[in-house]
Amino acid sequence: MNQTLTVSPDKGKLSFAGDVLKLVSGTTIAQVLSIVSAPLLARLYSPEAFGISTLFFSIVGIISVVSCLRYEMAIMLPNTDEEAVNILALSLSISVLVGLISVPVVLIGGPYFLSLINATELTPYIWLVPLTLFWGGLSVGHPALNYWNSRTRHYGRLSIIQIVNVLGTLGFQVAAGFLGYNQGSSLILGMIFGSIVSTTILGYLIWKDDRHIITKSLNVRSMLAGLKRYNKFPRYDLFAVILNTASWQLPSYLLSAFFSATSVGYYSMGNRVLRLPMNFIGSSIAQVFFQRAAAAKQSGSLAVLVENVYRILVKIGMFPMLLLSIIGSDLFVVVFGKEWMEAGIYTQILAVWMFFWFISSPLSTLFRVLELQEFSLGINIAIFVTRLIALLIGGWLGNARLALALFAISGVVMYGYLSLSTLLAAGVSKKKVAKILLQYISIFIPAALLLLLLKSTFSSPLLIVVVSVVLVLVYGVYVIRSEEWLYPFLHSGFAKFLTGSKG
Repeated sequence: MNQTLTVSPDKGKLSFAGDVLKLVSGTTIAQVLSIVSAPLLARLYSPEAFGISTLFFSIVGIISVVSCLRYEMAIMLPNTDEEAVNILALSLSISVLVGLISVPVVLIGGPYFLSLINATELTPYIWLVPLTLFWGGLSVGHPALNYWNSRTRHYGRLSIIQIVNVLGTLGFQVAAGFLGYNQGSSLILGMIFGSIVSTTILGYLIWKDDRHIITKSLNVRSMLAGLKRYNKFPRYDLFAVILNTASWQLPSYLLSAFFSATSVGYYSMGNRVLRLPMNFIGSSIAQVFFQRAAAAKQSGSLAVLVENVYRILVKIGMFPMLLLSIIGSDLFVVVFGKEWMEAGIYTQILAVWMFFWFISSPLSTLFRVLELQEFSLGINIAIFVTRLIALLIGGWLGNARLALALFAISGVVMYGYLSLSTLLAAGVSKKKVAKILLQYISIFIPAALLLLLLKSTFSSPLLIVVVSVVLVLVYGVYVIRSEEWLYPFLHSGFAKFLTGSKG
């Protein structure tokens, strides 16, 4: 297994689509389970409970991004698997060391930080942070294991791991809720349980299949060579991703500090619904795109790949995000109950910003492929500062909706600039970028006019939601039929997935 990253011309779009849809098949099942369980969890747990669990994983999220010092991102880049194995070992070794260091840091500094953000109810559970980090933090499986799995293109395996993670998490949370343990701690423990199970299984499967090359290639000298060769990741990418993650967690911290855990719960549920399109296919595209972009850079076909992925992201993400900006409050009243209406309003405020993030998230991996980590660091500093200012203004004025509106505006500007910069760096022209955006905005306009007409006539939330579901289904059929690579794959690709083929 001494493979070199190359782009196979005969596979073309179907190869990329095949790998994406292997991941999407598992993500689809996982998201269906999450969607089905969301109304049940919303009735078993209060907004305050969701707020507490969100704050806990906000803390984990910031610390977990430093667990491998970002060396896990370099696993995809070496030409040979022998070199990549040593980057994998380096990443896991650093992860263990960071986990050990986090124990005294969290136990000593944790209570002070919790009092600062008005979340002292989390103090009894702060010791769980190092345990969560050890099992991969917020990811489905450990980050280093995930990237090795993507390098070896076992995407069907990752689909299964996603399903296992969701089943473990939701099973624990639902069972605890029915038994009367409906506090935030049950939501926290459920996510930790899902992470432990999924990481253990993924680690076992990788060792089972790849232990020969791992034991054959592993040596300390090569690990140290990788430490030096890819030092841009801890020097630049690490601080960029810390700032990016911290900026993501700012709403949770500042909503808690200025308002309450209940406001955090509303934000958490709204954010969860908004991220469904990303979790449905965006994360799968990102994982496959990173591997393909590394290969396309070597073959000189990067611009074509990036333009195609950008078009797919706009086509998939724009319609549902703009739809939620109109019907968010109606959707939450129908699905979760009137208690969650405020979360629906938060969703409407944040929807357009989420679309721009949806586009930029997969594309931003290009900065690592092109080794432009300095630019990534700069843009993440700007994102963090603008988000902080926006939320502080809203907090000081005592208006949570205003805080999120300013937060959303800053996000549209910054992520729009990030996406454009990424596309230009890959060789995609501004004219093509604008043409693709305008094409799918024009498709959404008739649906927007219909929904605005229904809302202006004070139609019931149920009717608005039903019409919206029909519109999404019609648009979904259009997406499938308009993508030549997607339609045939739905007939042949899943057969390969079910039979375990990597191709």
